[in-house]
Amino acid sequence: MSTSVIFYEKPGCISNAKQKSLLKSLGHRLSVRNLLTESWTAERLRPFFGERPVRDWFNPTAPRIKAGEVEPGALDAATALSLMVADPLLIRRPLIECDLGVSCGFDAGPLLDALGVQLTEGQDLQSCSQTGPDPHCDLPTAEADLR
Repeated sequence: MSTSVIFYEKPGCISNAKQKSLLKSLGHRLSVRNLLTESWTAERLRPFFGERPVRDWFNPTAPRIKAGEVEPGALDAATALSLMVADPLLIRRPLIECDLGVSCGFDAGPLLDALGVQLTEGQDLQSCSQTGPDPHCDLPTAEADLR
């Protein structure tokens, strides 16, 4: 079953590249968009998170989270969405949108199941794949867009 999927990524992200490759290998047609330059609003972004707790909406490797500036577990939904709209690096990625639903992240769950993604036990396509420091990962949004 081939599905058209809108895949919101951070360009250059190694994990997002692996995720896209897997979806394409299953025959899905991807429309890849830059998560960092998309015109997000709180209303548009909120459905991607479904019933997940607010802390799980965030990219744990975002520079502001690693620095302790943003504490996802202490935020309410409205504040979290406001922060993410202002700084899309905070958004857990990828965001996936298709006729079968929407989701954030690349963990086993209803949408990936519907897309035929079978993650084996211990297979982690969600965590950061960067093995060493990558100066591009910590760039502010505008600088990341220029790379």
